[in-house]
Amino acid sequence: MFTGLVREVGQVVWLRRSDRIVQLLVKGPRTATRVRVGESVSVNGCCLTVTAQREDQFMFDLLAESLDRTNLGHLKPGRPVNLERALRVDGRLGGHFVQGHVDGTAQVVALEEKGPDLRIDIALPEEFARYVVYKGSIAINGVSLTVSAVNPANFSVWVIPHTLENTNLGDLEAGDLVNLEFDILAKYVERLMETRGPER
Repeated sequence: MFTGLVREVGQVVWLRRSDRIVQLLVKGPRTATRVRVGESVSVNGCCLTVTAQREDQFMFDLLAESLDRTNLGHLKPGRPVNLERALRVDGRLGGHFVQGHVDGTAQVVALEEKGPDLRIDIALPEEFARYVVYKGSIAINGVSLTVSAVNPANFSVWVIPHTLENTNLGDLEAGDLVNLEFDILAKYVERLMETRGPER
């Protein structure tokens, strides 16, 4: 479980593909020195298991599911990635409940600066549109944000300067793919409504 509050922006060292496995090596001094092999880390919002760690770098094995549903397979050396360690049971929940289970990717449609803030318009995948509500929570590249507008084909979020400076959202350009995780509470409510028996 994560909060969507990014603790460090790491840097991709390499993404290696072989017949057997795809591995991702990330440089993130503050995070790498605090985690051990077997722990979970959110990388651009995707929960991954640390498989190797040394000094300021750590490595992950990527499942086919992760490559299919996230933007991790598109990463190039030098690209920034958002990092967050798993939430401690006694930790402070400052964002919202983020599982690190990315639902899918969507394309950045447009960006518009207004003073120091930035509005990001993102395409709204039809199969997930029911989970996006005005003033609701959403995780974009692992960052907990509030939906500021919902339209039939896209939705918008506003990002403050602190978030732009401390995540990779400030590097986004129109056309980029971002990872989306929709609010788990909405999914549970939907499931409960589907499985509820007939009213008496």
